[in-house]
Amino acid sequence: MKRIATQHMRRSLLSPRPLRLLSPASPIAPSRRCFALSTRRPQDAPVTPLSATLPDAAADSLPTDLPTAEDTGRISVKAARRDSPKLSALHARLSLPLRFPKESLGRCLVHPSADRNPLHNNASLAVIGQDLLAYYTAEWLLCNYPRLPMEVLFAAQYAYAGPRTLSTMREEWGVESVAAPGIEVDPGLLQYARQKPGNAMADGAMLRLKDMPSANAKLASIRPNSQWNYRRGVSSRIVYDNQFGDLDNNGNSSASASSQGPDAGVTTEEASASFINAVFGALYLHAGAQATQAFHQAHILSRHIPLHTLFSFTHPTRDLSRLCAREGFEPPVARLLSETGRHSRSPVFVVGVYSGSDKLGEAAGSSLDEARVRATAAALRSWYLYSPPRENIVLPSQSATTQWKPQMIDIGEIVT
Repeated sequence: MKRIATQHMRRSLLSPRPLRLLSPASPIAPSRRCFALSTRRPQDAPVTPLSATLPDAAADSLPTDLPTAEDTGRISVKAARRDSPKLSALHARLSLPLRFPKESLGRCLVHPSADRNPLHNNASLAVIGQDLLAYYTAEWLLCNYPRLPMEVLFAAQYAYAGPRTLSTMREEWGVESVAAPGIEVDPGLLQYARQKPGNAMADGAMLRLKDMPSANAKLASIRPNSQWNYRRGVSSRIVYDNQFGDLDNNGNSSASASSQGPDAGVTTEEASASFINAVFGALYLHAGAQATQAFHQAHILSRHIPLHTLFSFTHPTRDLSRLCAREGFEPPVARLLSETGRHSRSPVFVVGVYSGSDKLGEAAGSSLDEARVRATAAALRSWYLYSPPRENIVLPSQSATTQWKPQMIDIGEIVT
């Protein structure tokens, strides 16, 4: 039978109900939930067998597969049940529904690097929340801007729900991070093991971490195949990469995690993103899809992202010519609308691009060529940033509560 530290049993129980003391004549065996401990035994604490503290009848009926304190993690979910002012203030500040318990909010603040127990950290909730964030953000962008190129769509998703944005949201919510996790930390703080600097000295060695042989093995395990060493285009980013079009290492996460060890630290940005994703996942499980969509609208889509700044055209004049030919428009023609200071040191030319009698774009520049290129780029941005009328937009996730209307599907961007 495994041995556990009985001196921590009172404060590490997961059940909020008080325990009944067993009398010597009572044949009732303690419940299994009473032994789900989540604290680590001190190094100098004596270990007493549990069977020695119970009557013979109760000790004979104990299960033989009880987890030890080291197996169940270092941080207890029961800590969130305490009257934590920070946790209560955060729950009220976010206007979370009453169906969202504080215990789940406290669990969202525990990163797997701080507690390895999957029942106590936010790993599973973060997976659900990350998928929900990607889905709700992508459907809103595709329904409101159906002509966005894929690269701009990836950039817009990163701007709305990327790790940097989520880290900023964590600061706006007033959530502070701790220097080191532990059972004595307030449940309303973000707990995670901090990543060691890449140029720090290794423990017990006279070498830098980046010069250790294991560090080179970690880097090699991230991209073991040659197919990840180059980009094959947008199709490769859609199939192989994550929702932001970045390299996805989920297929090789087991190898990298095993090389880093269970106590590997993370950055503040990664821990903050995991916390925000976990909040969305827990809200979806406790309150449902409608509450999650309203929370997403209030905290994610309410931000103003200037999408026109995400475009970067290499050959805008050629792209506009291909677009007009594909759509059956007349070939674009650049016309000088106005000018000032042609012979001065700072001239300004205003050029418009026309397709027949329709003006597609207009821009100003210090030269005729610069103004023409800028006007062409403005015409392309106005085409790609087209948005249907708001009353005709019905998101797929809202089809259960709103009458469905078919959304516009564009034939695709211009490929040159």
